[in-house]
Amino acid sequence: MFTNNSSDSIQLAGTLTVPKNIKKPPVAILISGSGPQNRNEELMGHKPFLVLSDYLTNNGIAVFRYDDRGIGESKGDFNTATSFDFATDVEAAILYLKTRKDIDNKKIGLIGHSEGGLIAPIIASKNKDVAFIVSLAGTGVDGSEIIKTQSWEIAKLMGAVEKTLKFNDTTATISHNIIKTNNDSESINLAIEKELKAFKENIKDTPYATYLNDALISQLKGMASNVWLSTFIKTNPYDYWSKTTCPVLALNGSKDLQVLPKLNLKAIENALKNANNKDFTIKELKELNHLFQTSETGNPNEYRTLEETFSPKALEIIKDWILERF
Repeated sequence: MFTNNSSDSIQLAGTLTVPKNIKKPPVAILISGSGPQNRNEELMGHKPFLVLSDYLTNNGIAVFRYDDRGIGESKGDFNTATSFDFATDVEAAILYLKTRKDIDNKKIGLIGHSEGGLIAPIIASKNKDVAFIVSLAGTGVDGSEIIKTQSWEIAKLMGAVEKTLKFNDTTATISHNIIKTNNDSESINLAIEKELKAFKENIKDTPYATYLNDALISQLKGMASNVWLSTFIKTNPYDYWSKTTCPVLALNGSKDLQVLPKLNLKAIENALKNANNKDFTIKELKELNHLFQTSETGNPNEYRTLEETFSPKALEIIKDWILERF
C-alpha cells in the first residue's frame, strides 16, 4: 500500500499487518536505522523488521513498515535526506493510519531502531498524537559522540592500541567541532584542513604524523558535504527526548558497540526526567548486540554469521510493554 508525504511530494510504499479477530488494535510504525533500508530493514542476511512485525501482529499489535524514501517501491532521493526529512516520512505514515478503520488511530506508536530511535522523539516532541515510543538502540547523545565512541570501541575490539584510539578520536573531534559551529561547507573545509595540519605539526615527532596525510584530511573534510552526516553530527537527541511525554520503552543490548548502552540509556533517562515524563522504562539487555541478536562480542562483523535475527527475549519485552498500556 502507498502513502504520500505531501511536504516533500514523495510517495512511500509499505505494508500494514493487522491482527485477526481483534477490533481496533494499537499500531506501531517501524522506523529503520541509518543507511538505505527496505520495509524489512534487510541487512547482513537478516530481516529484523519482518520478524518484529510478524511477532507483534500475531500478539495483537498492528504494524506498519515501509521502504525508506528512494528504496524499494518508495519514491524520492535517499541520498539528499537527513533525519529530519525522514521524520516527515513517518508523519505521513501517521496521517495515513489515521484514515484507517481497522486500527485504533488514537493508539499509533513508533518503534525506532538506531537512527530511528532519534527520529521517533523528533516527531513525538512536537506531535502529541504519538501514543508511545519503543527505542531500540536509539541515540541519547549527539551524533559526534555516537561516531567517536563507536569508532573507539570497535577499533579497540579489533586490537588497536590506546595511542591509535586517541589519535583517531582527536582527528574526529577537531573535524566535528568545526562542523558543529559552522554552516558554510567551504569555510568548514578550510578550517578542518588548517586545524588538522596544526595538529600534525604538534605530533611531527611521532609515527602518527605520517597517518595524517592528504588522503585522511580530504576524507575528514568530506564530512561537511555529506548533508546527512553533518546534520547527524550536529543533532543532540536531548533537545527532543526532553520534550517527549508519551510512554517510552528504551532498550539497548549490553554488547552494542554502535550505540553504547550505558552512555545512551543514561542520557535518554535524564532527558525524559527533565521532560517530566511519567511513564518510561529503560533496560539494558544482556548479551544482545546492536541488532538485538544474542552475540559473543558485539562486533558488527558478527551480524551476518549469527543465525538469530531478533532475540525472543527482546520481542517479548516489547510486546508485553505495549500491551500493558494499550
